[in-house]
Amino acid sequence: MKVFNRYLIIIIFTLWGTSSIAAAQEHDHDEHQKMEQIQDHQDENIDHLEHGNNEVHEHEEVADGEHGGENESRISKEMANKVGIETAIATQKVLRQTITSYGTLSTGAEQLSHMRARFSGLITAVNASIGDTVRKGDLLAEVESNESLKTYKVKAPIAGTIVQRHANRSEVTKDQVLFSIANFDTLWAEFRIYPAQRERVSAGKHVAIASGDRLIEGEISHIIPALDKPFQLARVKIDNRQLGLSPGLLVEGRVVVGDLAVPIAIEKGGIQNIGSQAGVFIQEGDSYQFTPLMLGRSDDRYVEVLSGLQDGQRYVNRNSYLIKADIEKSEAEHDH
Repeated sequence: MKVFNRYLIIIIFTLWGTSSIAAAQEHDHDEHQKMEQIQDHQDENIDHLEHGNNEVHEHEEVADGEHGGENESRISKEMANKVGIETAIATQKVLRQTITSYGTLSTGAEQLSHMRARFSGLITAVNASIGDTVRKGDLLAEVESNESLKTYKVKAPIAGTIVQRHANRSEVTKDQVLFSIANFDTLWAEFRIYPAQRERVSAGKHVAIASGDRLIEGEISHIIPALDKPFQLARVKIDNRQLGLSPGLLVEGRVVVGDLAVPIAIEKGGIQNIGSQAGVFIQEGDSYQFTPLMLGRSDDRYVEVLSGLQDGQRYVNRNSYLIKADIEKSEAEHDH
């Protein structure tokens, strides 16, 4: 009997081992199939990518399949329009010299009102809640005075939005704030001006305020000290009725500290580097020739041209990288 049990155990373990090996082999086969599917998917993506690149290169190719001289490309007007190549005229410009500062948006003291009851008493009616827009003089609540037992009205002292409410019917007012009203039609941008910048920044200076994708124009109303801070605050009033900005938002300000007229200037977006030289592509008909430049002073958009370009010449100011890519592609094919 013991011998029979021993053989039975051996048979069971043998069968279990065989099934485990088969399951493992099946698992490995499934994993191998999955890896093959992943590899096929990656190869397919690569094929799509190469096909897309070929299409891009076809767009960048010249109309007749030939390039001009060194660092030159010939592109038809139709193809240039299709891929978004744009041009501008090099001419005189006024560069706006700016100082960049950072700050936040805030409300003015006159735009925020915290309302308390004139006399302590019982609140008998509440007519407004958080989020309500009210006008100056609107009825907000009624309170019965503890002393005279007369009912008097609590009215909005300013127009705006109710941002806090601490008034409920049948409560006693005591000295608590019943309502807080804020008016966000006007905001103040407050920019930090450090001592090294102070001599060039003053009231009346123009400021371009960047908030996300928005650009807001304004001017400094006044400059005030910031308590216990190593800077002063340049405050710019903003009409917020259409913008809908919120207090506390971080903003960037470019304070215009001077205007500089230069004989020739170009847009920074048109500049490309070929080798160690910075320059632009000059357009003459279907020809785009790279021209090295010597550059001078600049502002946020334009840079002065000291040499390499004449007044009235047409240069590429949008998507000039496509022309550079076309030239580099042609040179690479020529090398091979």
